[in-house]
Amino acid sequence: MDRVSELTRERTGLSVVAQGTKQDVDTARARVDEILQQPLTPDAAVELALLNNRGLQASLRQLGVAEADLVQAGRLRNPVFSFGRLAGGGFVEIDRAIMFDVLGLLTMPLATEIQQRNFERAQYQAAYDAVGIASQTRRAYFNALAAQELVKYFGRVKETADASNELAKRMVQAGNFNRLAQMREQAFYSEATSGLSRAQRQAVSEREKLTRLLGLSGAQLDFRLPERLPDLPKTPTEPQDAEQTAMEKRLDVLMAKRSTEATARSLGLTNTTRLFNTLEIGYQNKSETGNPRANGYELELELPLFDFGAARTARAEATYMQSVHRTAEVALNARSEVRESYSDYRTAYDLARHYRDEVVPLRKRISEENLLRYNGMLIGVFELLADSREQVRSVTEYVQALRDFWVAETNLQTALTGRSPGAGGASLPPSAGAAAQAAAH
Repeated sequence: MDRVSELTRERTGLSVVAQGTKQDVDTARARVDEILQQPLTPDAAVELALLNNRGLQASLRQLGVAEADLVQAGRLRNPVFSFGRLAGGGFVEIDRAIMFDVLGLLTMPLATEIQQRNFERAQYQAAYDAVGIASQTRRAYFNALAAQELVKYFGRVKETADASNELAKRMVQAGNFNRLAQMREQAFYSEATSGLSRAQRQAVSEREKLTRLLGLSGAQLDFRLPERLPDLPKTPTEPQDAEQTAMEKRLDVLMAKRSTEATARSLGLTNTTRLFNTLEIGYQNKSETGNPRANGYELELELPLFDFGAARTARAEATYMQSVHRTAEVALNARSEVRESYSDYRTAYDLARHYRDEVVPLRKRISEENLLRYNGMLIGVFELLADSREQVRSVTEYVQALRDFWVAETNLQTALTGRSPGAGGASLPPSAGAAAQAAAH
């Protein structure tokens, strides 16, 4: 796990620990309780997910499976003992033999090297899963926080619409307002009510998505989020040699390379054993009634009379070329995703900055001017209420733009050093992960 924790820390700033003992579980639970004492920050949410997500802990157990395969590859097969007894006519004949797998001994270094590469790939896979949980948690965190913040603004719109609708009803009753204008205010009130309901439902949905990633239940469901999203950075990130960084740091690229290397070594093992797939040597003796015991040895060798191994070799070569093309595809997609993620990031940053520096201040100045005009009796109360709604709407759009920026920033960092931003589970094609094992059969 040391290597897995290092890979994860390089890409998320936080380590991951496999909880294999009761002490590990108790330590993690204590840290979870400590984190939940304060409103969650993005980093705190990621740390909580790395500690508490049960799906991630289950994925980390695959590393133990790969380690067991590596250890098994370095061990010779158990010897085979055979015993036979024939009796009849007053005579007893006994045969004994013990056989050892000599071919397995000769090919053990190559088999161990193959499993070593598979084990390294399993380490990358474990880190890949951890980075995936971290990026999903950050996105879910910003979505939940923005949804919570939007509920407040939609609530303000509804309050304004409620006041406007009530005033319109009273003025109609007093004969100072026409029916059409009153119905327009009533329609806006209905839209504001449904908008608030949708915002509340979305807030619950986004919070539950975050809750699942954090692995929380019971009393832990009362975790707190900050009141608002983090502010927009002063300047956007300008990654240097982004595509080259992805080729060197992306975990899915590194996993694909390890798979191809393991498959290449498996091809070498297949070529080595294409003619002789079985070679066993052992000690043998034979005892007969009235005769001295006979001792000797036995050799078992598969004769290539009908199968010269051409099919196994062709299969291994095809699996290797498949792995090569898969690796090329992963690398090509990684470069494209980096370019796309950076474009999304810069667009989201520029849009959020536009709302922050232009739209929201302008709506505020318009609102202040309309308030002066209302105080001077140049406009009516309905115009003032309509302007208030427009101001709230511009702030709501800024919140959404700010949320999109933080999600885009998460996707960019993930695309640079971790994995595909759009990957939910393992993003490698299924054949790539099993290529090495397939070539060895």
